[in-house]
Amino acid sequence: MERLKKEEIVGALRGIFENTNLVVVTQFSGLSVAEASDLRRQMRAAGATFRVTKNRLAKRAVEGTTFAPLADLFTGSSAIAYSDDPVAAAKVAVAYARENEKLIVVGGALGGTALDRGEVRSLAELPSLDALRAQLIGVLNAPATKIAAVLSAPAGQLARVLNAYSEQGDTASKSAPTGD
Repeated sequence: MERLKKEEIVGALRGIFENTNLVVVTQFSGLSVAEASDLRRQMRAAGATFRVTKNRLAKRAVEGTTFAPLADLFTGSSAIAYSDDPVAAAKVAVAYARENEKLIVVGGALGGTALDRGEVRSLAELPSLDALRAQLIGVLNAPATKIAAVLSAPAGQLARVLNAYSEQGDTASKSAPTGD
């Protein structure tokens, strides 16, 4: 491979390492083109990307970034899965590795924190960022709904009581004897 082409690849990988939140390092052995395409399709659907890397170039690209601790993981047939969503790449990679033994999750990093294989699996079990936002909105919205219900209940009860007194008054005035 030409030196210029290698520098271009290192630059592209460095851009990935500098501009992403999560990187999952995987090893694959015997993964067919169809299987790799299926994995890439699943990654894209989740908002993540899967990219096969050359170990020496990946190690060079990761130097000086927050993902520098990943350098030792690049051995064998390596690939990275990455995403801005803190769980998307981990979810897809772990799920695919469960179905296909040819893909092995080696480790990863979230921000500047290195993750081992077990921590990547734990991360994959977390809800996505959008699901967490929806849960947070639900939690914040629930007290407001309850407050509105509590505040409207006394007014409704007062209206019912006044209506009952009014109906009693109408009935009492109709049934009361007149003084004529």
